[in-house]
Amino acid sequence: MTHPFPITLKSKNTTLPLHAVSAKGFPAWLKRQPAATKHWLEANNFKAESDSYCLIPSKDGELAGAVCGIDEKPDIWSIAHLSTQLPAKAFHLEVEWSAETTTQMILGWVLGSYRFTRYKKNTKATATLEVPNYCDVAYIKTMAASICWARDLINTPAGDMLPDALANEAVEWAEHHNAKIKVITGEALLKANYPMIYAVGKASAVPPQLVDINFPRKNAPKITLVGKGVCFDSGGLDIKSAAGMKLMKKDMGGAANVLALARVIVELKLPVQLRVLLPIVENAISGNAMRPLDIVPTRKGITVEIGNTDAEGRLILCDALTEADSEKPDLLIDCATLTGAARVALGTEIPAFFTGDDKLAQELSEHSASQNDPLWRLPLWKNYRKQLDTPHADLSNDPDSSYGGAITAALYLEEFVSMTPSWLHIDMMAWNPSAKPGRPIGGEAMAVRALYALLKDRYGTD
Repeated sequence: MTHPFPITLKSKNTTLPLHAVSAKGFPAWLKRQPAATKHWLEANNFKAESDSYCLIPSKDGELAGAVCGIDEKPDIWSIAHLSTQLPAKAFHLEVEWSAETTTQMILGWVLGSYRFTRYKKNTKATATLEVPNYCDVAYIKTMAASICWARDLINTPAGDMLPDALANEAVEWAEHHNAKIKVITGEALLKANYPMIYAVGKASAVPPQLVDINFPRKNAPKITLVGKGVCFDSGGLDIKSAAGMKLMKKDMGGAANVLALARVIVELKLPVQLRVLLPIVENAISGNAMRPLDIVPTRKGITVEIGNTDAEGRLILCDALTEADSEKPDLLIDCATLTGAARVALGTEIPAFFTGDDKLAQELSEHSASQNDPLWRLPLWKNYRKQLDTPHADLSNDPDSSYGGAITAALYLEEFVSMTPSWLHIDMMAWNPSAKPGRPIGGEAMAVRALYALLKDRYGTD
């Protein structure tokens, strides 16, 4: 789907001023306003509290502009709610912010206008905002389009987003950018030595797939992205409860986030060699579904005992990570809606990340803070590795303890990354259970802005 961007470039058309002030700065700002505006805002008891706004009338009763309250330090979400709350008029920002801050605020404005309209049309018009010529328009449009794409993919019901549909979305985008593409489907996965991806997805009526997308670039750093693409997770024979299964259309959120990040990297022309690996399956139930205590080989040759068929994400990731690791990329990143334990530890808004590279961790944490795109590091605590041991295979996918589940899942994945100098694993929710400014209920892109900022800082742009 395409989404209209409620922004315009500077033109000769008249636009209305949108003032953004903090509660602390509001009294001084109010003193500079015309008496009529001052009296109007006082009559409406407007105090410039965060997320509040007030329309300002002209002398003849027409709309003359608006003022909104923001935090002392503005961020991407400060005015995100206004694109759908203000009247459907054209506005411009009447502020004194840096180009970077203004760019982020306008991106938030665009993301705040997002609606998932595949099955229910949105007829409400939105306000438009003029983009100052000092802003990074290409970044705003590309990042917004990429995040909206991820949201659309996650929000689409599994009946319309099974492995073939998700693979087609990735391939169509990659073909548009002349990428090298390889798709391995069904039993061909066994012949190509991806036994785990096949084992997890073989019970579905729609066969499992591995999508492999390459953007070659000579003498450039090699970046590889791996995204968990479980289009629906019933839990397999260890079936989930009704409540636990309800949101499992979002279990391909890692793949959706990887596609969003890849799109930004390619379309904003970061000078890197990019590879994207998407293991895509439905974890279904049928007569040939994998069973508890089955032992399955992996691409790396490590055998895994299936202690729980509902711990399937790490199984498909391990084959893809083995392939990614074989090329020794400069940086390997995987994204996955992997564990409920990460949500218990950090809640739904903060993805957990794991890496053994302290420098990478520090850089990512700094970019996470600067972009207001939250991430939090959890440890690869080696003492928990023994929980993955089992008498009959090299590894178990079901630790013998219910504690530290996000950590043991990351330790399992680490077993399949041995040659890459820098690996980053992100365990995310990819879903907003409640609405917040700029972030409606539903599928969400998490860590994309922070990761792009990290890559841009490391590798620059053309």
